[in-house]
Amino acid sequence: MVTQTRLSVEEFERIAALPENADKRLEFIGGEVIEVVSNNYASKIALRMAAQISIYVEAHELGHVTGADGGYKVSGEDYIPDVGFISKVRQPKSSHDAWNPQPPDLAVEVVSPTDLPKDITDKVVSYLAAGTLVWVIYPEKQQAKVYQAGKPPQTIDVNGVLDGGKLLPGLTVALKDIFAE
Repeated sequence: MVTQTRLSVEEFERIAALPENADKRLEFIGGEVIEVVSNNYASKIALRMAAQISIYVEAHELGHVTGADGGYKVSGEDYIPDVGFISKVRQPKSSHDAWNPQPPDLAVEVVSPTDLPKDITDKVVSYLAAGTLVWVIYPEKQQAKVYQAGKPPQTIDVNGVLDGGKLLPGLTVALKDIFAE
């Protein structure tokens, strides 16, 4: 029988603070330290998503949008979504902490070839437990999955549209525009 020791949040934070990890993007998922690595295409998709969401949020003064360097505390773990949104209602001013103590209202995760399905699933479950709307973007499949607490997951293909719903009323993101070469 193999026993795997899970790290505590404090142990993760000590590891992340080590000088040799200063240039790494580390997340704490399922009790394990995961280095976040992307590729150019996934990064391009994430940037396009961030731009669309940020422009909408700023135009309507709805809150704060972070990119792939903005970390959040989510259900006792530390995540860095490719795009995060937190409303002004929940957080009137931007967090200046390394890890925002509030989970995001919306998390966008763009799946890159190095992402493990188990890690994506763990993150989605934790986000949902925290009340976060989750958009998981699959660049290679040109599709997205939408996860909301209490609702079945929704798959949207390249011809579909992501909708901000009650969280970001009026926001629509056409996947064909996000995936356009």
